[in-house]
Amino acid sequence: MVTNLVQPPMTDSHLSPLLCRTMNIMKLQRFLPATNNSRINTSRFGERPLWFRPITIIKVAEHNSGSGLVEYETLAQKKRELYHAVEGINRGIFGIQSAKKSEIESLVKQLESQNPNPYPTLELEKVAGCWRLVYSTISILGSKRTKLGLRDFISLDDFFQTIDISQSKAVNMIKFSAKGLSLLSGQLSIEASFKIASTTRVDINFENSTITPDQLMNVFRKNYDLLLGIFNPEGWLEITYVDETMRIGRDDKGNIFVLERFEDNNNS
Repeated sequence: MVTNLVQPPMTDSHLSPLLCRTMNIMKLQRFLPATNNSRINTSRFGERPLWFRPITIIKVAEHNSGSGLVEYETLAQKKRELYHAVEGINRGIFGIQSAKKSEIESLVKQLESQNPNPYPTLELEKVAGCWRLVYSTISILGSKRTKLGLRDFISLDDFFQTIDISQSKAVNMIKFSAKGLSLLSGQLSIEASFKIASTTRVDINFENSTITPDQLMNVFRKNYDLLLGIFNPEGWLEITYVDETMRIGRDDKGNIFVLERFEDNNNS
C-alpha cells in the first residue's frame, strides 16, 4: 500500500537506471509516485511483483523434500522385500538354503546402510518396547534339534523381546507348543541387563531364566544347558538399524537379528 508523501513526489528522471535496479523495492515505493508503482513492481518474466521472485528458494525446498520422500520410499520398499524374503522359513532357525540366506543378508546390509537413526543408544526410546523376531542366523540343526525334541514333538513358536529402558532390562521370551498336549505349551524366559557401550552398542549380562509350566521344564531338563546356550543373549549387541517398526542387530557371535515392533504386549 502506498502512503501519502509529505515532500513533493519525484519523477523517474531524478533516479538513474542503475539505482532503480539495485535499490530495495520498499525504498523505491517510498520515493516514486503511485503512477510508476505498477511498472517498477513487475518483472520482465510476467506480472508478478518482485517480492514474489525468489522462486529458487521454493524449488530448493521442494527438491530437498522430494529427496527425503524418495529415501523414505526406498526404505519402505527394502523392508517389504525383506519381509517377503523371510516368509515361510520359520525365522531361519532350522536352516535355509544359501541362496536365500544371501538374499536376506543383502537386503539387511542395504537397510543398515540407510539407517535413519545411526546413534540408537542416544535415543533408546526408539528401541524400547516389545519386538517379535522375524529372522535370525541362530540355527538349531542336526543333533541339537533332535535332543531338544524340536522336530515332531515340540514346536518352536514366537520369539519376543521386551526392552525396559528405565530398568536397563531385556527379557527374551521363547514360546513352545506340543500338538494335542496343552500341558507342554509354555515358554522359556531369559532376563538380562544391559548397559551402553557406545553410540550403537550395548553390553548384555545374563541375569536369570525360567521355563513354565513345570511339565515343559521336564521335557528340556536334560538338555537345558544346550537350550540356554542357544538363546542366551549375553555378550554385546550392535544395533545396526532401527525405525518405528523394524530393528536389526548383530551380536558378538556373528549372528544377525531382524525384529518387528509388536504392539500387543499380552504375549505372556
